[in-house]
Amino acid sequence: MKWTHKNIPDQSGKVAIVTGANTGVGFEAARQLALRGAEVTLACRSKSKGEEAVKRILAENPSGSASLAVLDLADLESVSAFVRQFSESHAQLDLLINNAGVMIPPKGAKTRQGFEMQFGVNHLGHFALTGQLIGLLLKSPAARVVNLSSGAHHHESKKDFDDINFEKRGYKPWRAYCQSKLANLLFTNELQDRLTEANASAIAVAAHPGFTRTDLQRGNIIPRILSVLAMRPEQGALPTLRAATATDVLGGDYYGPEKVHEMRGYPVRVDMSEAAQIKGDAVRLWEISEELTKVTYEVFASAENVVQNHR
Repeated sequence: MKWTHKNIPDQSGKVAIVTGANTGVGFEAARQLALRGAEVTLACRSKSKGEEAVKRILAENPSGSASLAVLDLADLESVSAFVRQFSESHAQLDLLINNAGVMIPPKGAKTRQGFEMQFGVNHLGHFALTGQLIGLLLKSPAARVVNLSSGAHHHESKKDFDDINFEKRGYKPWRAYCQSKLANLLFTNELQDRLTEANASAIAVAAHPGFTRTDLQRGNIIPRILSVLAMRPEQGALPTLRAATATDVLGGDYYGPEKVHEMRGYPVRVDMSEAAQIKGDAVRLWEISEELTKVTYEVFASAENVVQNHR
């Protein structure tokens, strides 16, 4: 049975954040959630592009709502500012979709704190964001964190901790991208393990969009001629939406397209690489991420009490 937009359950009363929601897969995920009743915050780096995306969603008269909040994942201070603003106006968070990402940036590109851009945005920014929002997530029954990875993570046999910012062996942008996508899955698995240990009802899952035509590919090595073979964002967003909303999703699940080596088709559960399931690497990445971002998930210590209060 094909899982399509028609399978998305009613989202009325749910509060969601989608990062990088001004275009592509992120926009389509935010749009579909709002159409089905969710209150969606589009967390975007560009204020003008984000405002235009909100206008497009609201023009369809969704049953939910859509609003913009500026978030630059390449700046940890921006992440903290976003969280403060969101927390002041929301008492809970049901769904966090960590969708935003960069791919093959200009040589030498760094985040504001000096991290390699792809690792800094694709992983560290979302690690810090999730950590600072985890309290709100645990206040919601059955909340979900959805991390966007890529089939590119299969190109890496192990997370490289010796040169995490690619400063020692020369910068290889494609490898740095693959490493960041592997980090997304290691983070998902460790977050799920910690949620389980805390007896939390929230779950962490992952998805990838296959070969989808988005702004992420603009200016990188993918030949333009191949872009005509890519799926439209409406189709590419389906793995994200299934991971975010389907009732049969379990913690640690990973969704992607079903056909052509997971590049096209409707969303199904797919396999992570062995490298993404190495517990020791997941723990080490977590510890390094806490050290680099200065964000810790101390709320897990009291998570069981929080959950019990909502049962």
